[in-house]
Amino acid sequence: MSALGGQWVICSLSSEPLHSRPSGANIAEMKAIGSDVLAQLPLPAINTVTFYKRDELTSDLICCDVTMGDSVSTFHEELTGWDELLGHLEGLPGFRADWFECVSQPPFETNATVAFRR
Repeated sequence: MSALGGQWVICSLSSEPLHSRPSGANIAEMKAIGSDVLAQLPLPAINTVTFYKRDELTSDLICCDVTMGDSVSTFHEELTGWDELLGHLEGLPGFRADWFECVSQPPFETNATVAFRR
């Protein structure tokens, strides 16, 4: 996890995807996904993109793990810049356009969906 310009730029950075960690695993606070964050995610370096939901008791939080090499960056839908992240990732060849439909239903299930794999 690091900060650029006073804003968190990686929600979670580890060698293990958040969706495979216990449900109590914490998502670090991140303020926004800006162009500086997207620059840290060059499309040719991305190995996998996995979307899934985290149960937040009364609602689900859609998350995204981006794997590059041995590291995993985790983002979630409540971050400012989520749409920009999605637009960036949609530039990957063969990126699954139907990922949201696969992840969103049924509610309160993880529904991990690999939208891209190199």
